[in-house]
Parts: sequence; C-alpha cells; structure tokens
Amino acid sequence: MIAPASIAEILGLSHSVRTVHELESAVSAGLPKRALERLSSRLYQDRRTASAYKFKVVPQATWKRRTKRLSVDESERTERLARVLAAAEHVWEDREQAREWMNKPHRELDGQAPVEAARTELGARRVEALLEKLYFGLPV
Repeated sequence: MIAPASIAEILGLSHSVRTVHELESAVSAGLPKRALERLSSRLYQDRRTASAYKFKVVPQATWKRRTKRLSVDESERTERLARVLAAAEHVWEDREQAREWMNKPHRELDGQAPVEAARTELGARRVEALLEKLYFGLPV
C-alpha cells in the first residue's frame, strides 16, 4: 500500500495528512481545487495539457462554479488518480519515468494509458495490479 503521505504530497496536503484516516477525512470534506491542479501538473509537463486534463476529472463548467473545494465525488476521483501516480513514482523511483509510463498506452490495459484507465475505480485497480507486478519483477 502506498503511504498516505505520498498521496498527500502530490495533492499538496502534506502538512495536514499523514494517515489513511486523515486522507479519508480530507477527501470527505472536499479537496481544495488546487489539489487537482497540482495533480494535473504532475501528470503533464505542458500547462495546456495539464489544464485540459483537469477538465476530464471535473467538467469545465462545473470547475468554474466551484469556489474553493471539490465535491466528494470529484475529490475521490482526484485522490484515486494521485494514489495511482504515487504508486507509479514508487515503482519507477523517478517522477519523470513515472509520468512517461502513466501517459504511454499499455497492452495490459487494452492499449489505454494508465492515466486514462485509472479514471474509474476498476481501471485504477487494474493499473495498481500492473504496477505491483512491475515492482516485484513479474512478467507483464
């Protein structure tokens, strides 16, 4: 299991989140909009692409209506993607390699990039299982 502190660091919550319970509380209260912006910029170097990606998580019209916090559903999607990214960074031990892997189509994910597959809970589980195999050197 990826440490909650690693997920919190990606989301910009590293000062207030150290445990799973604290992470769950933050998600239940609604993550700050900035958390999704940080995640998107960590997934994509290009600012335009990062901005466009956040609108895949929260539609643009909804994003504009949000004042400070995401809804619980949006927060859960954001946390899920951050958890998968944290797992990739753990496996690759390099942010740039993890970013590259997250955005490259993979045959074990039916040709989807992990970042796209992880947009659903079941897809995220498939990506996490793939990362676990890679971490332990199992064939994929």
